[in-house]
Amino acid sequence: MWGFRVYAYYNSVEEEVHHLLGKMKFMKLGSKPDSFQADGNNVRYVASELATDVIVVVDDIKFHLHKFPLLSKSACLQKLVATANEANNNEVDISDIPGGPSAFETCAKFCYGMTVTLNAYNVVAARCAAEYLGMHESVEKGNFVYKIDVFISSSILRSWKDSIIVLQTTKSLLPMSEELKVASHCIEAIATKACVDVSKVDWSYTYNRKKLPEENGNDPNWNGVRTRAVPKDWWVEDLCELEIDFYKRCIMTIKTKAILSNEVIGEALKAYAYRRLSGFSKGMIQSGNVGKYRSIVDAVVWLLPAEKGSVSCSFLLKLLKAAIIVDSGDMVKAQLVRRIGQQLEEASVNDILIRAPEGESTMYDVDMVHKIIEEFLMQDKNAETDVPEEHEVVEIRRPGVLSDASKLMVAKLMDGYLTEIAKDHNLHVAKFVDLAKLVSGISRPTHDGLYRAIDMYLMEHQAISKSERKKICKLMDCRKLSVDACMHAVQNERLPLRVVVQVLFFEQVRVAAASGSSTPDLPRGLKDLNNGSRRSSRSAATNPEEDWDAVATAEELKALKGELAALRLSNGVGGSERNGSDKAAITKMKGLLKSKKIFAKLFTSKGGQGENSGSDSSESVGSAVLEETKSTPSRNRRNSVS
Repeated sequence: MWGFRVYAYYNSVEEEVHHLLGKMKFMKLGSKPDSFQADGNNVRYVASELATDVIVVVDDIKFHLHKFPLLSKSACLQKLVATANEANNNEVDISDIPGGPSAFETCAKFCYGMTVTLNAYNVVAARCAAEYLGMHESVEKGNFVYKIDVFISSSILRSWKDSIIVLQTTKSLLPMSEELKVASHCIEAIATKACVDVSKVDWSYTYNRKKLPEENGNDPNWNGVRTRAVPKDWWVEDLCELEIDFYKRCIMTIKTKAILSNEVIGEALKAYAYRRLSGFSKGMIQSGNVGKYRSIVDAVVWLLPAEKGSVSCSFLLKLLKAAIIVDSGDMVKAQLVRRIGQQLEEASVNDILIRAPEGESTMYDVDMVHKIIEEFLMQDKNAETDVPEEHEVVEIRRPGVLSDASKLMVAKLMDGYLTEIAKDHNLHVAKFVDLAKLVSGISRPTHDGLYRAIDMYLMEHQAISKSERKKICKLMDCRKLSVDACMHAVQNERLPLRVVVQVLFFEQVRVAAASGSSTPDLPRGLKDLNNGSRRSSRSAATNPEEDWDAVATAEELKALKGELAALRLSNGVGGSERNGSDKAAITKMKGLLKSKKIFAKLFTSKGGQGENSGSDSSESVGSAVLEETKSTPSRNRRNSVS
């Protein structure tokens, strides 16, 4: 009779499920007051008239409790106490219980019928501890495991934020939380809610990017009715709270449902990278756990939707910079290079300024950008597919996919990039030239950007040889320089004399074309100059070829600048007066050339005396322009493209 009364006393249980401020849900079990008390830091006991008869050890804490309420609900304790009784011992050790002393105390209070409050933060620990203790329906109906499962399925998993919180708590309770499939159920619930039609989203979520107070529950005047449409990516910020392993599983489950667009998935990955990688927005990674950062970068890259445009090129380049810093594998970097190359036209110069790895002498990783450009250009190559047809292999080609606009944007991008890397004193000429040649096949209306890059390199590398200077200057086409660029080039002391004269000549051609007058034939010496033919020494004392590759003197530049100014002025007069002015300008140019020691030799060698004509029979650049001028003068109108 006494035993029944004790059992009835400890089994008096009431349960309620509440909503805390409309957000977090909790469940209250039992009705008896909490009579657990502490004796120092390592002893916990139940204040009761009945003497305790069992000691449960969890880690360094001893719980002095009563056998009956515990054994009536725990199959595990039944076995352990029985074993201890056989050894005349009243102490059992369960230090390996999931959740530790706190979780065990929650289970013990449930056994005593004391008030127990479960919420998103402690429910998984209580569930794992109850599983460990064997608190199942087979021991007693309405046991702790059953009640927790009902709370999780009917309340926790129906709440957006509670599901995220519970999922986070499962990590410290592995592997049991996985065995109980708590994590899997949370991930499925999260993914399902993320894919719900936005018109049905009526729960609280975090969305700070647009600073909408009513959407964050912070508006004191909000009446619960949304006045603005829910954004498609409403869920991405809340998922940023998850560690990378759980985040990866959530995104994979969301992608599997194939409901959300690739752009929304891309936005989620971008938000996570910005939140979890310190310094990512600035294209760098601040000091920290490199291994952790590497796992984040690798996972984000792996999760990227395969479709082009799902994320911006700028974001991909930030990922590449991060991958280099955290030393991700070659496959990760190669995948990023390939994807960046597919949408390189979207990038800015600052985006592709990738810092060189530690230990490198150069400032920027030019080789990586070289690979990216190759990937970009690869798209425009004809695809060759071998298709077997009977006993033969037929080669099928398809046209390239790059538009002229995309090519032009990338060419301009490279001009800007070359200008920036030209400031690096350790950048070798060969790397600069090789990179510029990659996009040389892209037709550009103006070479002003390339001229700026060349000028910057010559200014920062004044010690380079004449041959290197010549090699760099060959990258640009003087015919495609704007009037302003020509004016700058004619007075540029860093350019070889060969280039300065070419600029002056093509400006003359442009003036003549604009005025509608004919242009006299180019002297033999200038033809040889444009063709780049190598000539034998004109005298024992002078090597004219080297003189052409040398930089122009200040006196020569001053004279050439004056001639160019005269040519530009001649374009402003009209009728016969303009034609006469044009002829006068041409005469003045010839006079200028003859007045110079080197220029004079060009004209005296017109007959070819004392000169090896060489084997170069190609048409000179000047001749080509002359012919074009005569046939289509309108195509040579002045234009300036910045």
